[in-house]
Amino acid sequence: MSDHTHFDFSSLNERERYKILIGTVIPRPIALVTTVSKDGQPNAGPFSFFNVLTHDPAIVAIGVENYADMRFKDTARNIRETGEFTVHICDNALVEQMEICAIKFGPEVNEMEEAGLATVPGGMVRSPRILAAPAALECRRHTTLQVGPAREIILGEVVGVFVRSDAVNASNLHIDQQMMDTVGRMGGHTYARTRDQFDIKTLTPQEWDGRRAGVKTAAE
Repeated sequence: MSDHTHFDFSSLNERERYKILIGTVIPRPIALVTTVSKDGQPNAGPFSFFNVLTHDPAIVAIGVENYADMRFKDTARNIRETGEFTVHICDNALVEQMEICAIKFGPEVNEMEEAGLATVPGGMVRSPRILAAPAALECRRHTTLQVGPAREIILGEVVGVFVRSDAVNASNLHIDQQMMDTVGRMGGHTYARTRDQFDIKTLTPQEWDGRRAGVKTAAE
């Protein structure tokens, strides 16, 4: 059995806890989130503290770290003001432009223009949709959880999804994950590609009993 090093989170500071979490919870999907302010200013920013939590209702969660002086990041403020946002799933081709959207521009800057990302108006929400993304989840704010002085978790209900047509079979809803070519966030500045895949089918209790019986018989 391998040795393990234990870390008591109560004895670690914020930065140390962050390093442990981003190094162990890997790979993390990346949400490139677009919003608009109440005055109509578009914004885009990537978040790797993100995932889908349930399908009924369809809820995604985004962890947002606001500024230490309690000012909201543009994404958090816009969602509070409008109640809407769009999550774009990032593929390998989108990584460099997504990183440009991570630059801490002022609220007057349109990150999508800086990154050269073409957009169209949202279908069911006001936030713009990035055409280069393989999938876009249009969301309305469900709940905002204040979990620290400058940290919040935003739950959004997915009201509609756009998937690139060459990556989805509309008749059976099968999505080609190789065509999606998504990336995940690792620790530090590292990313992972998701083309290296394998399948494992979860057994039923009856299949498991049959396998155990077969192993026992073979051993005998």
